[in-house]
Amino acid sequence: MKTIRIGGASGYWGESDMAVPQLLETCALDVIVFDYLAEITMSILSRARLKDPAKGYAIDFVDDAMQPHLPEIARQGVKIISNAGGVNPQACAEAVRALLQKQGLDLSVAVVLGDDIADRAGELAAEGRTDMFSGATFPDPESLASINAYLGAFPIAAALAQGADIVITGRCVDSAVTLGACIHAFGWAREDYDRLAAGSLAGHILECGPQATGGNHTDWQSVADSLADIGYPIVGIAEDGSFEVTKPAGSGGAVTAGTVGEQMLYEIGNPQAYMLPDVVCDFSGVTLQQVEDDRVRVAGATGLPAPDTYKVSATYADGFRAGAVWFFYGEDAGAKARSFADAAIKRARRKLRGANAADFDETLIEVIGDESHYGDEAKVAGSREVAVKIGARHRDAGACAILLKEITGLGLSAPPGLSGFAGARSRPSPVVRLFSMLVPKADVPLSLAIDGRTMALEVESGTPFDKASVARPSPPTCGEADDFVVVPLIKLAYARSGDKGDKANIGVLPRKLDYAPWIWAALTEEEVSHRFAHFLEGSVRRWYLPGTGAINFLLDDVLGGGGIASLRNDPQAKGYSQILLQTPIPVPRALVEET
Repeated sequence: MKTIRIGGASGYWGESDMAVPQLLETCALDVIVFDYLAEITMSILSRARLKDPAKGYAIDFVDDAMQPHLPEIARQGVKIISNAGGVNPQACAEAVRALLQKQGLDLSVAVVLGDDIADRAGELAAEGRTDMFSGATFPDPESLASINAYLGAFPIAAALAQGADIVITGRCVDSAVTLGACIHAFGWAREDYDRLAAGSLAGHILECGPQATGGNHTDWQSVADSLADIGYPIVGIAEDGSFEVTKPAGSGGAVTAGTVGEQMLYEIGNPQAYMLPDVVCDFSGVTLQQVEDDRVRVAGATGLPAPDTYKVSATYADGFRAGAVWFFYGEDAGAKARSFADAAIKRARRKLRGANAADFDETLIEVIGDESHYGDEAKVAGSREVAVKIGARHRDAGACAILLKEITGLGLSAPPGLSGFAGARSRPSPVVRLFSMLVPKADVPLSLAIDGRTMALEVESGTPFDKASVARPSPPTCGEADDFVVVPLIKLAYARSGDKGDKANIGVLPRKLDYAPWIWAALTEEEVSHRFAHFLEGSVRRWYLPGTGAINFLLDDVLGGGGIASLRNDPQAKGYSQILLQTPIPVPRALVEET
């Protein structure tokens, strides 16, 4: 059976540049894929394009991933697929073509176009669009920086079919760069739902690079000594959609059912309805098998027909924010830090009143090391070393600058023990918010630019999807037991968390399937709501995945706006799994003593 090998070289803009040489040196790959475009990244790239129309793409892809390695890429015949185009894919492609010309290489560069629908801002505003998550009204078109549809994999496959060696896209779903290669290699049709779901899952495993090979892993100690040389993930995927996850021989990190399972659960909502442009994926029955060291077989993904809409995200300006982090140490460090922060905000507010200016829209003081992120139940009393973060939002950058000046100006008035790493004073930065909606696929024409010509692509379609039509699997039930012991969740499970806008997901993967019923019984929606009461403003939902015994939680309105609209120290929920892993879980003593 035909198999292709795909390496994942990037999970975000700013990723280390070590992946490409590592993958080229040892792996005999058919394709290398790159994912750069988190929601935050789109807002940053939009701001860059506003300052310079030639920018707005991931410069790292051109300068670090392509420039030094194009000769070897050409020699090996490895296909490159990347969403590094950001909000300006044509400029990204031109930069790569300039490198190819300079190096005397004959590689074809294709650009997938159509995701950028910013020219329809007025029309969308007139339609009275509301945010698909929050219900907020469509932003003022004058405040918009970008509007992009999340495209799928079939345009990428079309580019490869036209002979492209390097495919650059704007906004597409993260897994599409992998699925597009599979569609092209195997000729998968739009009705091959299970295979499309399997290819999408392979892409989901690859899309965050070394998060599948030991990065951000619950058992981080097991790979700590080799993180400097961590291997980037590789999937070997067959024509029937089955695949195995590995990494380069001799590289650091690890590929285990735990590392792969954590990544499978990362940043998903309903695991039975993971919505993508090409297929609605059901990961609930997925199984993970450790075939050998650093090799995991993944099976069981299924799919349903593609939806008839694209998710579309707009970024828009919404005032400014500012913040600074300082340190206190010594007796009552936390109390000193709070006193310092309160005084700075009080001084800044006094100046705003004196100027007849509006108050801050929001202020936030976080004393890290004293006011624990674990909530009131785990506050640390009498810390001797803390970091204090002071942040604020305001419609006017000048008001934010006043706060920054007052924070700095308190240095000689502060309680004793103030310290900090010397440097320039922070500056206010724009708040860029995310607005998400659904737009019919028929309203988003797509095209492909390759070798000096542009060709229209097939208008995509789909089927309206009703999540209520999907029958949820029965949750596990606990057996009989009369002798219990209470252990922290981390003894029973792995976990990983992430963000989508102002939502957080936390995936919990049992270390043994026998633990699943007891974890399900203890980690109710009410328990998780209580655990995150210090952050949570919305609801909590949970789903069960019988293939692995995993649970996925989705917490609404929990990130203070999320991304760069938030003043939180963790606006992307990266540490939320660490909070949940300390939850006490009652389990039969015999069950844990077996291990």
